[in-house]
Amino acid sequence: MMITANTKICGLIGNPVEHSMSPAMHNAAFTASGIDFIYIPFRVEKERLEEAIGGLRGLNIRGLNVTIPHKVAVIPFLDGLDELAEKIGAVNTIVNDDGRLTGHNTDAGGFLRALTESGIEPTGKKVVVLGAGGVARAIAFTLAENGASPLIMNRKLEFGWAVGLAGQLEQAFNIKVEALELTKTNLEAALRRVDILVNATSVGMSPNTDDTPVPRRLLKPEMAVFDVVYNPRKTRLLAEAGAAGAVTISGLEMLVWQGALAFEVWTGRKAPVALMREEALKALGDNED
Repeated sequence: MMITANTKICGLIGNPVEHSMSPAMHNAAFTASGIDFIYIPFRVEKERLEEAIGGLRGLNIRGLNVTIPHKVAVIPFLDGLDELAEKIGAVNTIVNDDGRLTGHNTDAGGFLRALTESGIEPTGKKVVVLGAGGVARAIAFTLAENGASPLIMNRKLEFGWAVGLAGQLEQAFNIKVEALELTKTNLEAALRRVDILVNATSVGMSPNTDDTPVPRRLLKPEMAVFDVVYNPRKTRLLAEAGAAGAVTISGLEMLVWQGALAFEVWTGRKAPVALMREEALKALGDNED
């Protein structure tokens, strides 16, 4: 690939970004689609976020993905949000149209596509969401919007986030949403009456692969288990849920679909989803189909 003055730049801002699969996915997709784009990861500290967004404008970078810890903090530095990102209150994709920066949230659509492509329809389902950060917000909003009943659970330290998220969901969708502190007792009670369990925390992420947010004994064959963690592809939670007979969905699928939706927003082209998945697996060092 030859880089010229006409090459459009997209990228990723967050901290850390060194182990992201997104550069491999997007650069392969750009090349395969014959598009003169390149994707670069940028490590950005919290204190430098405003400067980084100014650089996006000044350098006429076409767009960025946004990851931890900037998905909420970036919003004040943008010119506008699309309807979904405004509802969710978190952004994971920015589009630069001649200096006007618009925030989007493809995490929500990415989660929904990963869920439905695995044969799970959210309508009418009871869902326990572990976590209340940026990704959890996107997931909870898209679940509520598609007719599911989410219950939000978070650790004591961030329990206020869960309460706030539940209140926003109630207001947006005129439904009752419960928020509980993530304790053993509450988790056991919640999982007695659940169709879908979503881990939207970082528990189990490499290198802490022996960790799991849910004890094995609480996993049942009648539930579907979705883990947003994609490194490793099969977390301890997913391995134990699979052994219990549950349907399991890897965070890699959400990663691929949110990336595909970002690709389409930046380029106006249909994303080569199968290729992006293949490249993400290669980058992860996982050759499973």
